[in-house]
Amino acid sequence: MGFWNYREELSNANRLRRSYYELLRDELDHFLLQYALTNSYKNFRANNIQYPFVERRELKPRARIPDLEYKHQNAFLVIFTEDTIPDVHKKYIRFLEVNKTTKKNLLLSKTLSLEKEFDRTQKFLESAHFFNFIGDLLPVDYALLIQREPISGKNRYSISHYHVRIDWPIANAAEDLARRLRYISKDIYEKGDKYAEDIQKKLFEYYGMPVMAGGRRTAAIVAAQYFRQIPCITTVYAGSSESRALLRISERGVSKAVLVKLSKREIIKISEENNISPQTFTKNYVIAAEGKNRKDAQAVCIFLATYWNTEHARPPDDRKLREIKPDPYWITVDGQHLLPKPGIWRYPPIPLNLIYA
Repeated sequence: MGFWNYREELSNANRLRRSYYELLRDELDHFLLQYALTNSYKNFRANNIQYPFVERRELKPRARIPDLEYKHQNAFLVIFTEDTIPDVHKKYIRFLEVNKTTKKNLLLSKTLSLEKEFDRTQKFLESAHFFNFIGDLLPVDYALLIQREPISGKNRYSISHYHVRIDWPIANAAEDLARRLRYISKDIYEKGDKYAEDIQKKLFEYYGMPVMAGGRRTAAIVAAQYFRQIPCITTVYAGSSESRALLRISERGVSKAVLVKLSKREIIKISEENNISPQTFTKNYVIAAEGKNRKDAQAVCIFLATYWNTEHARPPDDRKLREIKPDPYWITVDGQHLLPKPGIWRYPPIPLNLIYA
């Protein structure tokens, strides 16, 4: 059983809430794919810079990612939780009165322009202007927090806070994970400094990150681990200027979406294998084309790699304490798909082995 309740264990009221949350999350997925990948690609092209496509080996477990930030790649952090966060968590999560998404706070921090008339309803996901509002806030440092409105009694979700920090030490996050997986009984240092260091390295691997990944990615995995203390579903999104990827951590595990280039030959092969025409594939899966002529043209598509934890990264069946071993992998590739363009509803993701091809 997870730290969150399965649908069968929920009341009818909370089943409805779960359904609504997942529906809204689907819409948020589409928007953030567009913002993180498609819009970033356009940023590079608008500045006459070749897009730095992710090499496929970078998507393998334990892969090293070049330590280089790309300023035209959209970077952000979003936390979307199914319920309302209790105030007791303010010790480690910075969601205070000063960073609530009120007109006064936003104008004082110069996050929003005074030129636009402020719409108090635009922070709600159901608002027609929500995605314009979140688009204005995404470039702000730290995280945006989306949670259920506690006052209305309805399943309304809104961006409740911006400039949100997770002030929880990495060592605490690693200790919490190691306890849950039965590698320690209480304290991260109970078996010595070297063992504690190995545990912290494994925290990053558990979430598919290189050790000491960049700021937003580290914040994302610490947030994902912290929110396991709250018995509901939480989804963490991180757009990274180093990995050029959209990282998504949820109850379904970890996924990374990146842009890839496909040759004309690959498009024809994929189309044939999936019983669609190359024209249909191009219309629904290709976000841009590269190449000076039709002969050497390449298609830019969105590729999604999903990961799952190995037995070493799951609690043991007997619940007995065990020793951590650095060599065994804690994460493995679970799925590989080409995604339709954001906003395309009719066509599904296409299974495609790119990482190990």
